[in-house]
Amino acid sequence: MAQRWRQSLTVTVTTTTPDRVEELSAIAQNVQVVKGNDEAGLRSLLQDQSVVLLSVGAPNVNAYEEAYLQTAKTLVAVLNSVPSVRQVIYTGSYAVYGDRQGAWVDEASPVAPANRNGEILAETEQVLLSAASDTLKVCVLRLGGIYGPGRRLVKIFGRAAGTTRPGNGDDAANWVHLDDIVGAIDFARQHSLTGIYNLVGGVPVTTRELLERVFAVHNLPNVVWDASQPSTRPYNARVSNQKLIDAGYQFLYPEIVETV
Repeated sequence: MAQRWRQSLTVTVTTTTPDRVEELSAIAQNVQVVKGNDEAGLRSLLQDQSVVLLSVGAPNVNAYEEAYLQTAKTLVAVLNSVPSVRQVIYTGSYAVYGDRQGAWVDEASPVAPANRNGEILAETEQVLLSAASDTLKVCVLRLGGIYGPGRRLVKIFGRAAGTTRPGNGDDAANWVHLDDIVGAIDFARQHSLTGIYNLVGGVPVTTRELLERVFAVHNLPNVVWDASQPSTRPYNARVSNQKLIDAGYQFLYPEIVETV
């Protein structure tokens, strides 16, 4: 995203790790070391900025509240004192829909997180959306699983080849190509999108179909499914991306594509 925006915008990126400053300097004009719960640091960072892309990740499953919710609360707390910011774009997750037994969901569907971390993601969305106003657009993008350069599906699932997995593999798999994440974020900026948008590919497949497709491309043995054991995946919903399409975004990869 920084590489895309740097072509026409002045980009400032943040990191919590000082050792990454040199690396990040290659993709952005400015790099600042700041944590998401540092109110003074965020206030200083946001001076004269017009767009905020909040894209964070938790280092482990026990750090979701600090990484997501506390960062969102701190950001909202300082936005009133930085009127230059006119737009916030947040990359969240379709995990907030929980287990819908494979039923279709869209942005109007109520959230039903399957665990505490899912609840934290849902709370993070609401905190950010509460800051929206006539002068501040807030866009929440609910991402599917990310694949593409650096995140090839065979690398993600390769260890499963030839193994036995619980369930029958009929749960829905919602993925989005990295290029479409970059494209949709830039689309949201250019069109001042506000509200919630699902950011997933438009042709959902089952996990079984996805793995069979990936393993066939790479000549790997298929998974053996054990239907006598319940699936351990807490997310099973077919996620619609129609709202984003209706807004005018054209997906580069509406279907999952795995190449050698």
